[in-house]
Amino acid sequence: MTNSTNTQYDTDVAIVGAGPVGMLLAILLGQQGKKVTLVERWPEAYDRPRAVTYDHEIARILSILGIDSETDPAFENHDELYYWKDTNNENIQIVDWQSMSASGWRVRYWFNQPELEQRFRTLVGTLPSITCLNGWEGVELSQDDDGVTLGLKETETDENGARQTLRAKYVVGSDGANSFVRNSLGIKNVDKGYFFDWLILDVIPNGTYEMSPAQWQLCDPKRPTTIVPGGPGRRRWEYMVLPDENPDELAKPENAWKLLEPWNVSPENATLERSAVYRFQASWAETWHKGRCMIAGDAAHLMPPFAGEGMCAGLRDALALSWRLNAMLDGIFSDDVIASYTSERKEHAKHYINFSQELGKIICITDPDEAAERDRTMKADLAARNNEPVPTDLCHLGPGVWCDDTPAAGELSTQGVVTANGKTDRFDQVVGRGWFVIGMDVDPADEMTKEQLATLAAIGGRTIKIGAVGTQCDVEDTDGTYAKWLGSINAKYFVQRPDFYVAASASNAEGLRKRIDDVFVRLHINQSMTAN
Repeated sequence: MTNSTNTQYDTDVAIVGAGPVGMLLAILLGQQGKKVTLVERWPEAYDRPRAVTYDHEIARILSILGIDSETDPAFENHDELYYWKDTNNENIQIVDWQSMSASGWRVRYWFNQPELEQRFRTLVGTLPSITCLNGWEGVELSQDDDGVTLGLKETETDENGARQTLRAKYVVGSDGANSFVRNSLGIKNVDKGYFFDWLILDVIPNGTYEMSPAQWQLCDPKRPTTIVPGGPGRRRWEYMVLPDENPDELAKPENAWKLLEPWNVSPENATLERSAVYRFQASWAETWHKGRCMIAGDAAHLMPPFAGEGMCAGLRDALALSWRLNAMLDGIFSDDVIASYTSERKEHAKHYINFSQELGKIICITDPDEAAERDRTMKADLAARNNEPVPTDLCHLGPGVWCDDTPAAGELSTQGVVTANGKTDRFDQVVGRGWFVIGMDVDPADEMTKEQLATLAAIGGRTIKIGAVGTQCDVEDTDGTYAKWLGSINAKYFVQRPDFYVAASASNAEGLRKRIDDVFVRLHINQSMTAN
């Protein structure tokens, strides 16, 4: 597709849905000067908790916005494992939510979603190229070779109320499970037929509320229950709605307080911030793009919350879309690169959906005999492992802009503490992000062809030589992380993408040149951008 010079656009990208996914995408585009219109059907921000946890990858993404999950008082971590217990309070599983991850952040953090969204709104407000349309919803969508026409109406009016039309180069639907954009594009969902109703109770204790462990799962067939933090000063309980129960009745405050009694939580010492029943589902869209339109977040995938990856998956979508859209709008990549957004992100999300569903099958057992057999099997497995915790689950991207025949490619890159220009911190905070070709004790620029260097420069990339402290290099490997990691995968070079994933690795100069060419082909770079 090519943009017609005769087409008049109101915005570069119209994003329908201004939740955390839509706002993050808007920020990442707006920071590069792209004209963005955020369309949100609700006039006011929703001030109740929803997601309460995120992983190390999201901490890494937030860090590029200046949000430090380790030191910021809006976030917390608990230096302990995640225990699954039976009805007798005995461990049947232990999950590692304690370690520092290879990406340089803890594997698990806790937060209050309205506070994070307010941070995003503040950042949106600092970017003059972003326009927010609150209280408007999409009602019509059509596209052609040059752009997308989006029809909007004011949410709180009848069919004869105020209307407006936006002409955008691209449209992204981050507008939730009942996505207007997805439905308008005729994109079908793959539904795994997984439905469980759970009551979510968010509580603000009047004072300090101590629980040890702070995060655990009660696998009691009489009432499967999740007990976790809800961010600083908050707690969350999640109760499975049993087959013979009325969800609406169970959610009434008087019944919610009864469920909280065994935990010494009452109206006298706490505030019930939210009591709501959610239906946990498992589904994903067949494709995440069609023409100049894309979908992200809950519009593209729904997963049970047992792995704490629902919002995480949506924020990954936003970052994956941002570097593609920024380059497409700059004329660096052709629109063909967007196909890799679907292929990479769909398979990644499917992995976590399936993983979450398997966890749910373990947790959501209400038959006593089946639960007893589960407990016996899992305790035996735990004993055989000498009570070693299960590592946090990680997965590859689906096929896309990475070379599947090189070690670590398609995985989130390792991140260590480095020193450059008098600053010592994590690599992202010292060097930044973007396209990097990185060599250990060697300058990749010395091994790349003139054409490759020109192409790397055209996509805004850089070469970096990492070396030991005190050696002649661009960046010092202060804590030895990179030397250890690259040694473990027998690599001397790696290519890092703007979303922190490894595009390729190589053990020698010849392999590096071949892999760089492979990556460039997958990016669908407009050849005019690399002409001398």
